[in-house]
Formats: sequence, structure tokens, C-alpha cells
Amino acid sequence: MTLKKLLLATTAVALFGAIAAPAMAQTTLRIVSKDLLTTNPDDVREIEAIEAALKAQGTDVDLQIVDLPGSSYADALGVMLLSGDIPDIMYFQGGDQKMAEQGILEDLNPLIESSAHIKDALWPHNVERLSNYPYLLYVYPPRAPQPVIRKDWLDKLGVAAPTTVEEYDAFFQAIHDGDLDGDGTPGNTLGLTGYGNTNELDSIFNQAFGVTSTWMKNADGAWVNSRVTDAEKAKLEFYAGLASKGLFDKEYVTNTFDVKEDKFYTGKAGVIFGSSPEVIDIYTGKMRQAHPGETIDLALLPIPSGLGGQGLAALDVSKESRGWAVSAISENKEAAFAVLDFMASKEGQDIDRMGFEGTQYTKDASGAVTFTDQISTWYARFFNAANWTPPTPLLSPTAQAALDTIKSNFKPDNAFVWPADYAADVDATEQVYRSWVAKFITGEAGIDQWDAFVAEYNAAGGQRMAEYAATVVK
Repeated sequence: MTLKKLLLATTAVALFGAIAAPAMAQTTLRIVSKDLLTTNPDDVREIEAIEAALKAQGTDVDLQIVDLPGSSYADALGVMLLSGDIPDIMYFQGGDQKMAEQGILEDLNPLIESSAHIKDALWPHNVERLSNYPYLLYVYPPRAPQPVIRKDWLDKLGVAAPTTVEEYDAFFQAIHDGDLDGDGTPGNTLGLTGYGNTNELDSIFNQAFGVTSTWMKNADGAWVNSRVTDAEKAKLEFYAGLASKGLFDKEYVTNTFDVKEDKFYTGKAGVIFGSSPEVIDIYTGKMRQAHPGETIDLALLPIPSGLGGQGLAALDVSKESRGWAVSAISENKEAAFAVLDFMASKEGQDIDRMGFEGTQYTKDASGAVTFTDQISTWYARFFNAANWTPPTPLLSPTAQAALDTIKSNFKPDNAFVWPADYAADVDATEQVYRSWVAKFITGEAGIDQWDAFVAEYNAAGGQRMAEYAATVVK
């Protein structure tokens, strides 16, 4: 018996026992999310505002927050769901596919099609992902890391922002040699830093080097993973060259995100990648906190062109990696979806994105909105709707430029969701790839060992994956 059938049977028994109970006008919905806690006053206040707004529209719901630890949220959610405790509305950060296979996640596409607000709030990649995997909803612009530098440092360099791969190399060298931090020691500032892996760099350099999608055809016309192509080899050789000259942080593998940021704020690195427009504004705020008395702005750097082309990396549209789901066994799934639909409306977005009048913003007699300093610590708990416009700009000009770049550079990838029996291959090839990339960049291995990497990658599952991909990719 599947988990869904077991839970449906349990629910039926409970309903039979309660059939004589009087109908209640109010619907109780349980909601679980990494960003919602009963111990956070802002979370509770937002939930209460949502309840009040829905009630005014004729939908009376009692939204009950389920507390789970943020540090181990994905694991804690999985344990809770497998125990049979299924909230009506759930936010996933992984682990959703197993639940979808068990049949406990609702297909959202029919609900979205008849929705009042969500269907108009989707970003283009949301539409693509929902067509491939209809169980998760994450209405946000795609994460597409883009590089920024202190504007005063850019001015001090006295050179134009780089627009090609070669100009980026020279630009990072100029940062390294320029003593922009004013400590009297040229050569001790990295061109750029990163953390964990090279995904941030790939965001702007993939297309330039011709890494156009996850699956590409080789010289023989066969589908292969782009990670074993000549285009990938050229890109990694470029990264390794930057690191060998002290321009890229060789410690990127062991850096955490806060270490990466600290190197930027303290002048140890000139360029940092912001994962989203909002994060770029957070970097600006933290940079000013690190340098009190100085008005420091950040400048967005362009996407470089190269022999392979230009543009942000192709975006995986096989499925959302995180997002909201509705329980397929909930007795109140329509009410649960109504909550999500409301959050995509103008009124819902005003609450979720702006916070509260008198705290995060004020209004004058004419109704004009002015954001307070408190807006810097406010964040959306639900959505960033594509069709919502704030009454006054929420983003700085730099962050808005980053969002505009994302909008104009959407290119869907040809990645797909792997069947469960390929999970070990996916994990093994990922480990092989990341390990070799680190060795290339740190100098532990030379690019002349590329064939050894390809052989290990294919042996770890890459060949088997390519054979399957040939039956899927069009």
C-alpha cells in the first residue's frame, strides 16, 4: 500500500467518526515553511494579515504554522511527512520528488489554469517547469548570479567595465595590481572570490565559451554532457589561469558564503557574484555597514562575449528545485490553493513584499509610499510575482539592472528529471566533476589531464547517463 492510500484510509476513518459534527464556517489549514515560525513575530503578523484579507474576501481560514528547524529543514520535513503527518500547504527545499512519487502532492496545473492570480504572476521559466513537473510552485525570478564591484573602485581603476572574456582577464588583473584598498601593498587583492563551486562564474561564462546547454552533441553527433566537451575544457582552463595569477580565489572550495562576503567587504577581493537582485542590495547594505561614514554603491558588470557567444547560462527548467506544494490528500486542497493564489494577487504581494505600514513603510496624505530602514530586513515569505509593481522602487538601480538582465536573457536548458535508478550515477558524476574542477583550478592537476577526468567521469556513470539522455533529449 502506498503512503497516499494509507493516509487516505486513515482520513476516511476520521471523517466517518466526525460525520455528525456540525459544519464549521472556518477552514483550518496547516502550513509548513522554512521561513515561517511561530516564534518570529513578523511571520505571525504576516499570517494574521493574510487571514484577515482572505476573510474580507469571503474565505475564512485559520492558518496554523508548523514549526520545523531551519538548519535541518529539508530532513525534518521528510521525516514528518514519512511519519504520515502531512500539512495542507508545504514548502520544499528538496525531497519533494519522493513525495510526488508517493502520490501525496497535488498536480497544480489544473488549479493554476483556473486561478484568479497565479497564472498571470508566473515567470516564463515557471511555466516551463510546471509543464515538466506540476507539483512545485516557486514564483520568483530565476537565480542567475551576476558580478558586482564597488563603484568607487571601478572609478578608481579608470577603465571601462569588461565586455569580453579577454577584457575580464585584464580587469581582474587591474584589480589585483591596483592597491584599491589603499593598504600600500599592491598585489594582495583577488580579482574575484566565490564559494563552494564554480556555479557563479558559470552563470556568465558558460555561453561565452560555448557551453550552451547541459546536453550537447559531440563531433560524431552523439549527445554528451557538456561537462566533457571541449567548450567546458576551455572554460576551466580560463578559470585555472585566473587562479594561477592570483586573480581568482583558490580557497573557493572551502569558503562559506559569509567568508566569501567578508573578503569582498574587507577589500580582499574586488568582485563578488550576487545570486539575485535582492542579494545585490543586501551586499550594498553590508558594505556600507563595514565602512561607516562612506556612501558606497555597487556597479553591475556586463555579461561577457566570447568565441562561443554571450548570455546568461541556460536555465534548468526540468523542475523547481524548491517551492510550494499542496497536499493531494488534504480535505481542503481548494482552500489551501486559494491561500497561494491570494499571495500572487496585488493585495497579497503588497503584504508579502512590503511588510506593514508604520514599520516597513509609511504613507503621506496623498498615499505616496516611503520605505523605512526596516525594509532592509524584510523578505517575502511566499512569492515575487512577475506582474507586481511596487508603489515606489524596492530595488536599487543596480539591482534593477540585474533583474532586467535576467528578464532579457532567459534561455531554457535541455536538462531533465532523472529516473530514480540513476540517482547513484548523478551523485557519482557530480562528485567526480567537482573534484576535478577544484584540482584544475588549484593547480593540483593540469588541464593536460583532461582525458583522465573524462574517463573517470564516464566510468562513474557519465556514459550510462549519456545513453539514457540520447533517448530523451530532442
